[in-house]
Amino acid sequence: MTAAADWRALGTSVRLVTTDPTLLDSCNLLLARHLAEVDATCSRFREDSELAALDGTEGRPVKVSPLLAEALAVALRAAEATDGAVDPTVGSAMNALGYDRDFHLLKVDGRPVRLTVRPVPGRRLVTLDRATNTVTVPAGIRLDLGATAKAWAADRAAKTLAEAAGCGVLVSLGGDTAVAGEPPHGGWRIRVQDATGAVDEIPAAGSYTTIGIRSGGLATSGTTVRRWRRGTHNLHHILDPRTGLPAQTPWRTVSVAAATCADANAASTAALVKGAGAERWLTHLGLPARLVANDGTVITTPGWPTPTSDPGRASSARPASREDAPTSRPRPPSPPRPASFEGEGVPSPSPTHPVGLRPVSARPAFGDERVQRDAGVWGRSPREQGTGRGDGGENPWTPATTEAAA
Repeated sequence: MTAAADWRALGTSVRLVTTDPTLLDSCNLLLARHLAEVDATCSRFREDSELAALDGTEGRPVKVSPLLAEALAVALRAAEATDGAVDPTVGSAMNALGYDRDFHLLKVDGRPVRLTVRPVPGRRLVTLDRATNTVTVPAGIRLDLGATAKAWAADRAAKTLAEAAGCGVLVSLGGDTAVAGEPPHGGWRIRVQDATGAVDEIPAAGSYTTIGIRSGGLATSGTTVRRWRRGTHNLHHILDPRTGLPAQTPWRTVSVAAATCADANAASTAALVKGAGAERWLTHLGLPARLVANDGTVITTPGWPTPTSDPGRASSARPASREDAPTSRPRPPSPPRPASFEGEGVPSPSPTHPVGLRPVSARPAFGDERVQRDAGVWGRSPREQGTGRGDGGENPWTPATTEAAA
């Protein structure tokens, strides 16, 4: 039996699920305190945040709090692991496109902007000394941790709450989902979908599938929801650091499972930026993923649960597979068959020593997953703990896995 709480923080939706209902309120209080600290430390939109204070340092080494140092380390590590496809020095480029405040305050149709191709400065210009928690940001560089901070905060919160409460915990921030502690029977059931919706509502449009995980994290990045208009330009928040402009990508959403939510989110965002061939990149890293093309075609990489595989057969040797594009009205699902993809057991997410984006070792533990191929859910038992949607956190329910955009 589980209990859940839903609210908003960090400009996005928050969902907390615990396997012990009596501990939900106390865990929710601890989560609220944690997210308030993250907001005061890492927000690009608060003038009084510790991150914003770095804008005026003009290249001088500055000692920062351990919390900000950890957040910066995760962001710089993600940039290195993705070959710069995810980069924290995109702050000025985001502002130039009009994304200079919390998204719900952003005018959907604002003043015109001139789109200029200008690569972002790049993570190598930013130095961080973890021994002294000292950071140096050259003049003219504005940092943006939006691509990594929510997922890192979810990892950190899930681990902290599970250790404090001694029960299973799921934390989802805008769909960036981390789990820790003992999972519920059958694992954490998560519906991964392309359309925004509540946990108890099967989406009327778009493809979806349901999986179960026992550890690690799951994240989805997408370009279809968190959008705004400037003059004649339709923009979205996934920037290509090579151009400083919204990424031109064949994918509308990418969902990735990894040993930590931070790794999953970095990989899903990078896949959008890398575009064609992203499935090969994810396969090389050994990361289970589901990529939905702009025409609705679904491609999965080895390790992503599928109902068509033979029981007992390992999934890691399977090449990237292509699912049929979903129809507008999916047929009723046939009874599910258990998937055989247990995945490798991995440690619970660790915000200070996360597992890297490396082949095989970055996989989460899938368990008792039964998956419907873009056809929906096969009833309500066990109950789904959440949905995943790559819309940047605009789904008010944002439960269990992937709505994040980063």
